This record gives sequence, structure tokens and C-alpha cells, in this order.
Amino acid sequence: MNTVTLGNTGERVSQLALGAMLMGTLTDEESSFEILDRYAGAGGNFIDTANCYAWWTRPGDQGGESEELLGRWFARTGKRDDVFLATKGSAWVHDPDEVRGKSWDLIARNFEGAGGDTLRRAIDDSLRRLGTDHVDLYYVHVDDRSTPLEETLGALGDIVKAGKARYIGWSNVRTWRLERIRQLADRYGLPAPVALQQQHSYLRRRAGLQHASIVDDEQMDFLRANPELTLVAYSPILKGVYDDPEKRRGHGIMEPYEGPDAEARIAVLTEVAAEVGVTPNQLVIAWLLHQDDPTMVTLIGPRTVEQYAAALPALDVKLSAEQLRRLAEAGA
Repeated sequence: MNTVTLGNTGERVSQLALGAMLMGTLTDEESSFEILDRYAGAGGNFIDTANCYAWWTRPGDQGGESEELLGRWFARTGKRDDVFLATKGSAWVHDPDEVRGKSWDLIARNFEGAGGDTLRRAIDDSLRRLGTDHVDLYYVHVDDRSTPLEETLGALGDIVKAGKARYIGWSNVRTWRLERIRQLADRYGLPAPVALQQQHSYLRRRAGLQHASIVDDEQMDFLRANPELTLVAYSPILKGVYDDPEKRRGHGIMEPYEGPDAEARIAVLTEVAAEVGVTPNQLVIAWLLHQDDPTMVTLIGPRTVEQYAAALPALDVKLSAEQLRRLAEAGA
């Protein structure tokens, strides 16, 4: 499994990261352990979770289940020191049963946020569940505009200084906010983000869409100009819709992308997938793994062992310069 350097840290992390979002809830312990064992056995070392995973999945789930499962896996295998471990704070909710299944706007108003005391408590709770004394990367999961950035950065600085996290990152954030975060960190001598976790796939978000979580041209340009910040691309296969036209039709995850540009890109993607003998989903992962301007990590979050196994052939796909050109130039 190939590795890339994360930001300016000098750390080499797997270019294909493993998301543990559904482990401990929709993915049972036996299946979760098998996925983790197989990922580690393949040379993978970058595992991603969050304190809120996954309160929304079923009645009774509260968040923290994924971290607790990872803690049990570390205890069983002794592999904590072999893993570059990332977790997040700010998107947990105090009463999941009250907001589960409700609108995104209502849910977002109930996030714990990125206040200083909140993050200091959240990291301690995460470390207890994970059974470790530190994480390698700690993200602000959802950008919190109601809290002064100085307060959030100060708390993150305390967390790093105490050795509870080695590096910090940000997720679901607009580009102008990222630059303000970096400037404030520089002004006050505080840790700056080394990773940006955003939704990024082969499809491009439709023109005119306002969205804080999906990479756009401006954010990609910002990342090229600031290589000390590495993109961690989540939801690369958009819940698997590339393989199934019927699934794409009316699926909520397609709403930010639908239109002539998406149709044209899917047509070329399907052609190239047939040429190289893989599924469109696998080709999307392979295409992302070929991207190096800017450097990025592709984060998969399989729910089942079968979904994990289906992603692995992407590691062996070699795309020609001509195929990469066609994929890059496709679109309305």
C-alpha cells in the first residue's frame, strides 16, 4: 500500500485510509475486527474515527461506539503503535434520540461545537474510549462559527502541548475560514492544521451550489498553494452510486452533483472502467489514488467485509496518461 507525507509533519501515512464510522453500530464487532485485521495486514496504517460515530444509526446509539470498538481492537492486537490514529470532536449531540432522522439544519444546531472546554473534555473522553494516551491527529469535525477561532485554537494548542494529540486538522470548512485559521495559528504560535478532511470524489459539485463540505475549484487551488495541508477525501464513491444507475436516480447523495456535467463524467468513467476491467466505484478510488497535485489521502468507510474487499482492487489499477487525460477533461 502506497504512502504519502501528511502535510509538513514528515509522517508517512497510507494513501488509502480506513474510516471506522460504522464500526460498533451497523458493522458488528466480528466484521469490524476482520476489516481492521485485513487493512493492517495489507500494510494500511491510517485509521479515522470521531467521537460522534455513530449516534444516528439506530435508536439507542449515543456516539462513541466506534472509538470503543477500536479500543478493544488495539487491546486485542497490540497494534496501537502501528497505526496513525485520527479522531474528531465538535459534532457529537447531547440527545441523539431528539434529533435522529431530523433535518440537517436542526441536527447542526445541536452539535456540541468547538468551544475550548468542550474540546478539552471531548479529547479526554475519546482517549478513554480508545484506550490510548494520545491520538496522532485531532480534527475539528464541523467548523463552528459561533465560537471565536482564538478560543478553539487555544484549546487545540493545549491538547497538543499536553501530548494528547500530535497534530490537528479541520473538516467541513470553507476555504476563507481555513486561511483565517492558519493566520491566527501563525500569529499566536499555535498548531496549524496539517490535514483537511472534506468530501471529494470524481464528480464535481454542480454550478452555483453553496456547500461547506465538498471541495471546489477554489479549495483545490488553495491546497495546491499550501502543500503543508493534506486533503483527506471522504465519501469517495458517494455511497457506491457509480456502479448502479438505478441507485443514482433520486439518491440524496447525488443532489449536490446532478446535471449535465455529472452525466458526462459518469459516461467517460464507465468507458474507462470497462477498459481496465474494474467497476466504476473501483475506478473512482484508483483515480483518486493517482492524483498528486495536490497530494491527497482517499478515505474509505466500508460497512461490510465485502465492501472492504471490493475496494482493494483499486490499489492495483494502473491508468495510462491518455486515460487520466480523458477522465480529467470529461464534463459538460
